[in-house]
Amino acid sequence: MKDANRWRIVPAGDSALVVEFEERIDPIVNARTVAFADAVQAANISGVRDVVPSFRSVAVYFDPLRTPYDRLVAKLEEEAARPIADATINRDPIRIPVCYGGDFGPDLSHVAAFAKMSEADVVRVHTSATYRVFMVGFVAGFAYMGIVDQRIAMPRHSTPRVRVPLGTVGIAGVQTGIYPAETPGGWQLIGRTPVKPFDAARAEPFLMKAGDAVQFYAIERSEFGSLKSEV
Repeated sequence: MKDANRWRIVPAGDSALVVEFEERIDPIVNARTVAFADAVQAANISGVRDVVPSFRSVAVYFDPLRTPYDRLVAKLEEEAARPIADATINRDPIRIPVCYGGDFGPDLSHVAAFAKMSEADVVRVHTSATYRVFMVGFVAGFAYMGIVDQRIAMPRHSTPRVRVPLGTVGIAGVQTGIYPAETPGGWQLIGRTPVKPFDAARAEPFLMKAGDAVQFYAIERSEFGSLKSEV
């Protein structure tokens, strides 16, 4: 890891390089990661097949027969060394309705007990923040968002559920997210949204991407069906 700029390049086989920044979940580190990934994409480097950002690293996949290794490393070093001008979220927030508690959020009472507050206060705390999308992964459209208020940042379950319904909103420590499909999952389930994070039929299938801002707002159960129809 470079002392001054806090990054390093690590080979990942013969056709991928991983550029690692500081090892922590942090909006500034993630902003730098996303800015670096965008810059590499914009550079249109010959033979680069894909650029995939995560919380604090970027995987660069390339064709070794088309991309001179030393030239690629030099370009990545050049981009990684650039300071970013602004690490704040500058995009308008994506607002997502959530029906909290009940069968939609079976763990809301557990989070309330963990936080030593009422369920209504957990909802208030969860909806009062603007979350940053750090990365998208796990399954198509699953956005890892943060940072969750420490008071309600309950750890994930030690044993995951076999099935978590599409649209379920969960908490896992300082992260929050929406399950974009019915999958196994170990997060604390606090509500459900009628909005689909991923829909292959949409012109833009992914609702959220790394660097986006997200705000949740509470809705009543009676509103869930009508909003789902509109979506």
